This record gives sequence, C-alpha cells and structure tokens, in this order.
Amino acid sequence: MSLAVVAPIRSRPLLESPQDIADFEQDLLSEFVLARAAAGIADETISGDVDALMEVRG
Repeated sequence: MSLAVVAPIRSRPLLESPQDIADFEQDLLSEFVLARAAAGIADETISGDVDALMEVRG
C-alpha cells in the first residue's frame, strides 16, 4: 500500500464577507465532528476537542 496525491475536485470557496467566513468555519467544524464520530470517538472526547479548537480560534 502506498500514499497517493489527492487533487481538489472543486475550486476554492470564495470567502467575500464575514458571513461567508463564519459559514465556512461552521462547515469545517461540522465535518470535523462528523468524521470523529464516524471513527467511533467518544462524544466526551469530541466535545473536548471542539472546546480546544474554539479556544485556539478565539
């Protein structure tokens, strides 16, 4: 097994307004939580990870 280069299949999102940025951040956080939950990570661990991310972001 080897690693492969993955190219993006869509262009980068245009973040033109503060609302666009907030929406994008929310989407990223949601994807992070869903990926961790799908991997079987405990809810308490995910919550702690999200809290840490929000602290760093702030």
